[in-house]
Amino acid sequence: MTPDTHPMRADARRNRERVLTAAARAFAQQGPDATLEGIAKDAGVGIGTLYRHFPTREALVEAVYRNEVTRLCGAASDLLTQLPTDRALRVWMDRFVDYMTTKRGMGDALRTLAASGGRPFAASRERMVEALSSLLGAGAAAGTLRGDVEPADVLASISGIGLAAAEPAQAARMLDLLMDGLRP
Repeated sequence: MTPDTHPMRADARRNRERVLTAAARAFAQQGPDATLEGIAKDAGVGIGTLYRHFPTREALVEAVYRNEVTRLCGAASDLLTQLPTDRALRVWMDRFVDYMTTKRGMGDALRTLAASGGRPFAASRERMVEALSSLLGAGAAAGTLRGDVEPADVLASISGIGLAAAEPAQAARMLDLLMDGLRP
């Protein structure tokens, strides 16, 4: 068994999750100005703990990115069990725009990582299209959403809104317009 396959202790797992949460928040709010020391402090851990889990800034950025993609994609099925299908899609859209805000704050680091041979984006688009497909399919089956839309087109539309909106309130209005177009 390699060290990477050993189960992580519960306290180490909690520390790792706290670092990922603090890093996502820092990257979304501060972008490239976010410091590892500030992230560790916000997570309530020492800098050594941060480095034990993430030996480089790039490793932390990649882990945050992958964690955010996993959370976003996993939210689709959770939302479908909690909300009506059209409302689940609309809440997921808000989460996607939040995800884009975090990703923008990590943009330089993600580009550097990709340029150095890292593959932070491997399979993320497919996972998002799959999550969106489940939301759109459930909505079509329930009669609350059109069944003739391509999930990749909707993903591109949400992405465009996330990039174009000057503020969260504008993004919300634009997402509402998109939702109106997705209803039968």
